[in-house]
Amino acid sequence: MSGLPSYDRLPRREGLACSWELWRDRAALGSLNLLTCDTRIAAAGEIRRGVVFSLNSSLAFPGPPLFGRSALSHEVRADPESSSQDEVVSEWNTQSSAQWDGFRHVAREGHGFYGGVDEEEHGVDRWCEAGVVGRAVLADVDRWRARVGRPLHQGASDPIFPADLEQTLDWEGVSVRDGDILLVRTGWTTWYLSLGPGGRTAIAGAGRLFSPGLAAMEETARLLWDMHIAAVASDNPALEVWPVDRPTPQVVAGAARGGSSSDKGVALHTRLIPMLGIPIGELFDLEGFALDCAQDMRYTGFFCSVPLAIPGGVASPPNAVVIK
Repeated sequence: MSGLPSYDRLPRREGLACSWELWRDRAALGSLNLLTCDTRIAAAGEIRRGVVFSLNSSLAFPGPPLFGRSALSHEVRADPESSSQDEVVSEWNTQSSAQWDGFRHVAREGHGFYGGVDEEEHGVDRWCEAGVVGRAVLADVDRWRARVGRPLHQGASDPIFPADLEQTLDWEGVSVRDGDILLVRTGWTTWYLSLGPGGRTAIAGAGRLFSPGLAAMEETARLLWDMHIAAVASDNPALEVWPVDRPTPQVVAGAARGGSSSDKGVALHTRLIPMLGIPIGELFDLEGFALDCAQDMRYTGFFCSVPLAIPGGVASPPNAVVIK
């Protein structure tokens, strides 16, 4: 066991639970400190068939880019004096495509970045040095919700409440261990790829993006912290429901299933990144891994991710695989 305190025993800063004092001089890793030699050795036991699943999306995904971000430009250059070529990538936003949100991505107003340290100390290159290696646990909420007759509403702000997450894991027969990397499948990327060019362009416009995701509420942060996971990632644009502050009829219906909207206004990003130090992943490609899990009913695997060594980097593609 990690020995971490429960969520309700954490100190608070202006009402939000805060884990700043736990890691001290290791704040640059936050909950990634739970990835120890022991957890990595145990995770290696998940490899039984040697099958590899890439969790990475094309760097040009989504297209057009969301949230007004720039589109990747890729130029291959030939050397006229030789037979070699090289390439230049420009205008690429590291928070497009599959990505880890680094601790420089979000600060808590009035308090700063995670741990209260200078933001330069929070580059994703620190995560690259350590590696994000451990046991992956897939929570296939999309399949579970469809199975129980409450399919997720793609293209809508349909929240996944803590009870949904817990019941998904119960259905799968999975117990989360300290230091696991939790992967939450919403099915959003499959839905997005089913849209034609016009449909993708339409939702890329300002104020036009709606997606299911984890409910932006304290109960979600409490559950994730008390699982003592090392990180959490999903296949949707923001991990949490988007937009976070515009309730839909699904919010009202979902509130009776284990949620409330009483603490709207505080994004899950704010609770997890600058306050709790839990890394967030977005737009991971979970389809191949999820299909295999559905076939063999084993929802775990060996996870390995090495972010880019961008000095002081804000975000990075995960460069992640799961091996089963």
